[in-house]
Amino acid sequence: MTASPSWIRDAARTPDARAAAEAAARQDRLTKPPGALGRLETLAVRLAGMQGRARPTLDRIAITVFAADHGVVAEGVSAFPQSVTGAMIANFLRGGAAISVAARSLGARLEVVDLGTAEVAALPDPAPGVRLHRQPLGPGTANFRRGEAMTAVQLGEALHAGREAVMRALADGADLFVGGEMGIGNTTAATALACLLTDASAEALCGPGTGLDDAGVQHKASVVRDALRRHAAAADDALAALRCVGGFEIAALCGAYVAAAQHGLPVLVDGFIATTAALAARRLCADLDAWCFFGHASAEPGHAAVLRALDAEPLLDLGMRLGEGSGAAVAVPLLRMACTLHDGMATFDEARVADGS
Repeated sequence: MTASPSWIRDAARTPDARAAAEAAARQDRLTKPPGALGRLETLAVRLAGMQGRARPTLDRIAITVFAADHGVVAEGVSAFPQSVTGAMIANFLRGGAAISVAARSLGARLEVVDLGTAEVAALPDPAPGVRLHRQPLGPGTANFRRGEAMTAVQLGEALHAGREAVMRALADGADLFVGGEMGIGNTTAATALACLLTDASAEALCGPGTGLDDAGVQHKASVVRDALRRHAAAADDALAALRCVGGFEIAALCGAYVAAAQHGLPVLVDGFIATTAALAARRLCADLDAWCFFGHASAEPGHAAVLRALDAEPLLDLGMRLGEGSGAAVAVPLLRMACTLHDGMATFDEARVADGS
């Protein structure tokens, strides 16, 4: 067993059943056949329960990208060098990354949390609307093929970094939290973690990540397979699994999701890596599902297995596999539209239209 931070197993908040019921009743009175807007109706009703108001809104979006390096890159599991992690942190800050562009388009607040990179470089001043938090836990994780990825202290600090990001989002009045990640080698870490948590094989879940060819994917699977043998005892403990094969950014996402559920902040989960963090979070917080939406179906093969384990249905399937929180960000307008239709449509009484009853 891994020692738990004092807050990590606290219960999730319960959504407001009365607000959800009022929202469902409003949906029944809107000028449309019952159920005609499909999942847009249920999304609005769920958001009403989460926000405790019959007419939910998504005006303030908080996006946090957690970044860190991975020691397992030494095993040749990535098509890109570790220097890319630091370079992408700079790109986030300058506003040139996909999530940076998406955040501007959404009017969202974007923050980048640097949890530790192998190559420390000077970073540019953040662009308007972007924040940087440097909370280095080390120069990335250790190589989990050879030993444990992180210490118990590092794990606790990574989980806490996620919680702190949620606290900042709440202080900003956020209506929705989107967590993203960046770290060369992190699809390997997420694959190993997903295998431990689902009992799937490395061959079943390994994918190309940053662009490996077939031989590269096979090698990556062999690395994960070795790690699974070494860390098999961690399979029944989500915290131990995170410590043994996770990444600082994956643990931070896990901590953020648990904290969001505990404090009643809706979460929009991104792709494979973020969803694997959510699966670990669900093992720690049984009622996490009540606070999560899943943005998209990643093209990474492991994502489908993790979604099944969560019994989760993503909002979009666009063949994306970028990470950064980008797939979740693309789904935000869909959630906003659900709220807009729910709030803006007339009821049968208001429109003086017969409802057929």
